[in-house]
Amino acid sequence: MTALEGELTTIALCWRVERRDGVAIGLTAHDRDLTIDGMTYRAAPGMTPSAIARSAALDADSMDVTGALTSAAISEADLLAGRWDGARVRVFATDWTAPDAGIALGEGTIGAVETQNGVLTAELRGVAAALERPVVEETSPECRAELGDARCRVAMAGRRRFARVIGSDGAVLTLDASEPSADCYGGGRLRWFGGANSGLEDAIAHSAGAVVVLRRAPRFAAIGALVELSEGCAKSIAMCAERFGNAANFRGEPYLPGIDLLTRYPGG
Repeated sequence: MTALEGELTTIALCWRVERRDGVAIGLTAHDRDLTIDGMTYRAAPGMTPSAIARSAALDADSMDVTGALTSAAISEADLLAGRWDGARVRVFATDWTAPDAGIALGEGTIGAVETQNGVLTAELRGVAAALERPVVEETSPECRAELGDARCRVAMAGRRRFARVIGSDGAVLTLDASEPSADCYGGGRLRWFGGANSGLEDAIAHSAGAVVVLRRAPRFAAIGALVELSEGCAKSIAMCAERFGNAANFRGEPYLPGIDLLTRYPGG
C-alpha cells in the first residue's frame, strides 16, 4: 500500500456492516464520506476500534468498536431491538486520497452490544470464535432439530400463515384469523412484515384461537402490522409422532437414562 510509504500517511479506517436481513451500511473514521466499490462510507470520526491483533493461532480473537450513536443508519432503538445482532462486519484500512479495497484488518460478526449515554460499544467476534462451539451434540430427551430444517424434514408448506395484528396488550397479540388447531403456533416463530417491527422475529410461547402470546413484548407498536406465523413444536417424541408423523427423524434420546440413575435408591 503506497500510502504507508510516504512521510505523511493518509490512512482511514472503514467498516462495512451487513445485517442478517440484507441491509448494508458503510462507516469510516475519516472526516468526510468515502465511496469505495460503489458504496458510500459515511463519515463517523468518533468510531474507533480497540487494538487489532492478527495471528495464525487458533485462539478465538475479538476486538471492540466504540463510538457515538450519531449515524442515522444505526440508532439505539434498533440496537436494543436486535436488528444488528449477528451482523457481518468487515474492517479495513484505505488511502482516503484514492479509496480502494485497502488492507483487510478483521472480519467477523457483532457479538455483545452495550449503549451508555449515547455511546455504543460493540464486540466484533472473529471467524476463529466458531472453534469455541462444541464439536459434537449433547444428548437430550427433547429434539435438537428445528421444525422444518434439513434434519427434521417436516414440510413447512401450509404450516406458515399470514395474519394482521388487530390488538396488542404487552406480549399478547390478537390477530384477525384463528389458528387451525389448538396451540398450533406454540413454540413457533412470528415474523414482522409491516409496521415499526418490520424485519424482526419473535418466539411464540403459546396460542389459543386468534390470540398469540409472545415470549417478550414487541419492541415497537404492533397494531395493524402484517405478520407471518410458523407452526411450532414442543420437541417431544409424542408430538413428533402424533402431530407430524415424523418419529423416524426425531433428533433426541427420550428413553436414555440420565445421570440421576446413579443416585436412585434400589427399587426407586
